[in-house]
Amino acid sequence: MFSTLRFFEGFCLAGLALSLYVLRIELCLPGWRFSMTMVASFLMVGGQLLMPGVAALCRHWPHRDDWQVLQIVIISPFVLMLPYVWIFPESLRWLLATQKGLKVCISCFLPELEQELHKKPQRTCIVKMMSTRNLWKNIVVLCVNSLTGYGIHHCFARSMMDPEARPTALCHADYYTMAGIAVATCLALCPAVGLMGRRGGLLTFMIITALASLLQLGLLNYMPSMRYTLNRKFSVAFSIIGMFSSHAVSTLSIFFCAEITPTVIRGGGLGLVLASAGFGMLTAPIMELHNQKGYFLHHVIFACCTLLCIICLLLLPEPRGQPLPESLADGETFTRQTLLHPGEQHLLLAKSDKDYSRVHDTPLHLSATGGGASGNINFLP
Repeated sequence: MFSTLRFFEGFCLAGLALSLYVLRIELCLPGWRFSMTMVASFLMVGGQLLMPGVAALCRHWPHRDDWQVLQIVIISPFVLMLPYVWIFPESLRWLLATQKGLKVCISCFLPELEQELHKKPQRTCIVKMMSTRNLWKNIVVLCVNSLTGYGIHHCFARSMMDPEARPTALCHADYYTMAGIAVATCLALCPAVGLMGRRGGLLTFMIITALASLLQLGLLNYMPSMRYTLNRKFSVAFSIIGMFSSHAVSTLSIFFCAEITPTVIRGGGLGLVLASAGFGMLTAPIMELHNQKGYFLHHVIFACCTLLCIICLLLLPEPRGQPLPESLADGETFTRQTLLHPGEQHLLLAKSDKDYSRVHDTPLHLSATGGGASGNINFLP
């Protein structure tokens, strides 16, 4: 019974996080979407940092177990969300895109469009994404990025652990280290995305993740002559860098998907990326169940995935400063921009003023077309 209730609790919390993420993206202006996402990330990390203190206050509670008191304290704030449905409005963008709120909006603001009231609400399933040309490819690339980022994050976290430390000290140190890395990642993402954009920032952090992973696998595992203490210091350094960059990759992949997915299927597309992230996190307990057997191969597979993601990221569009797509047709307009500057591209496509009238066919071309059978081959004078 306890396991069943815990499963439904996690199920509901995942749906709550997905709904809040979508609402936050749809309510913000294009210039504030990433800033508000980072503010929410800071609040989430702040809750993680406060959790050990809350757990310490719940210890030694009379007539109750510690975990029961902690569970009550954690769940109590959710009581405030019960009137959420009546207080907080529905996303107007989603209502207009699906025409479910068309009657209310037209009656209040556009009385001249009363004939639109008889239209049935448009329902779009996430499966219709497969009929698109570019949208499904973008979402698949982001799913692989999210899976790789969360999966390889565990590899770096395990490499950072000290096998000689006590289990209690190891648990607390790892927890605060991961929370501190998450805070540093949020601080670094703000200027990085502001300077390089969504795609540029995602590509940069993925390259850093790949380099940290390859250096840790190759430089440290194939240099046995290096002293243990020096080897351990390099391993911890590469692990911290890898955890930092992989966390940035995961955060940007989820935000990227929320921006390029149309409103009619934004919840489904974002759910696929979050499910891929959950599957990447699931590799950690699977490795623990197998007593860390095959850990090196596990790390190698995710390192290869980072190299594949670097290539695939070049196919993604840049959604910075653009309005959110509403329909599947709008989502198809998000395509990869050319690598050339528009001015340079114009110069390449412009007609040249040079005179090539004196240039004749080459002997090879004449022999292939039969024009050189008479032996009259023209050369440049």
